[in-house]
Amino acid sequence: MEQNAQRELRTANPDWTVSELMARLAKALVSHEPALSFGPTTHTHVSERISLVVATTGSSGVSKSVGLSASSLIASAHASNKFLGAEFGNSWSLLLPLTHIAGINVLMRSLELGTEPVDLRNTSGEYPRVDFTAIVPTQLFRALNGDSRLLKHLVDAKAVLVGGAHLTTDLHLSAEKHGINIVTTYGMTETSGGCVYNGIPLEGIEIAISPERVIAIKGPVLAKTYLDAESLWQTKCKDGWFLTSDLGRIENGKLIVEGRNDDVLISGGENISISAIETALHSQFPHKSFAAFSVKDSQWGDALHVAIAGDGFPLESEIDEYLEEQFGPVGKPKGYLFLPELPLIGIGKVDRNQLVDLLMEAPN
Repeated sequence: MEQNAQRELRTANPDWTVSELMARLAKALVSHEPALSFGPTTHTHVSERISLVVATTGSSGVSKSVGLSASSLIASAHASNKFLGAEFGNSWSLLLPLTHIAGINVLMRSLELGTEPVDLRNTSGEYPRVDFTAIVPTQLFRALNGDSRLLKHLVDAKAVLVGGAHLTTDLHLSAEKHGINIVTTYGMTETSGGCVYNGIPLEGIEIAISPERVIAIKGPVLAKTYLDAESLWQTKCKDGWFLTSDLGRIENGKLIVEGRNDDVLISGGENISISAIETALHSQFPHKSFAAFSVKDSQWGDALHVAIAGDGFPLESEIDEYLEEQFGPVGKPKGYLFLPELPLIGIGKVDRNQLVDLLMEAPN
């Protein structure tokens, strides 16, 4: 707990209605009211500057509690609504969990517009029309592959934010052919959610690329700290710049995210990019879900494996041949895992640690 902790921290109750959530959130944005934690926490107090605490778990599985200020959250909501051309009275729908910053941001954007989001997280009826919504690529895939009520909901919206994981070109093009106005987003909990839309930084946001190609972000949306890990925050946030774990480049004035800087495995002395493998597979087999992952191996060091989800799997030989064509012999997987669905961590992010566990548990 921080030495200057002066403010009570309360955990948001998952049974609260959206109306109650909105009221509690509005109070949390005022410094003398209790701050809110979305997700379990052992903390009872936080620094006066913290309004919200959101747990984030990256692909590594290491959880961090991110402290966000009212000013950061408000700046994010304002910049998002401005980019979209949202006006007072416009509506959002809530299709994402409130344990994730993307779901919380739907509440924040609605607060700024003077409306209450339509809660569609657990509804079984028809989806009403709204002006805006936010989803992850998995939800978009389902809408385009059988979920007709979600598809109509997305088509009717003025814009649909898609983030949380990589959106393949084929899925993006398919959505546009169906008449969905897709806005791709890039960001993380530490930046109060998406802060780059369609490759363009939102108002007040600056993007820089380090000599090592690591993406750095600066602006009023940055979080304040990691609870219990101030030293880690200080290594990630220097001179007002937050150093992400992603690699990228600027092309024609737009940010191109190339993958994580920790997604490279070394197999037999050769470097393999997990994101490059996945991007190639999604391009060649656009109607399937893939996840590449590493398994420690005495012969290879890191052994490349591929998990495939869904019905009608492509033949292993087809994948072997294609990846060898694209990456050479090093691109040939050492094994496969076939699943009904890919295990996720957070929203839209594959739980690679669980894939390794499932592989170990699978019958030989």
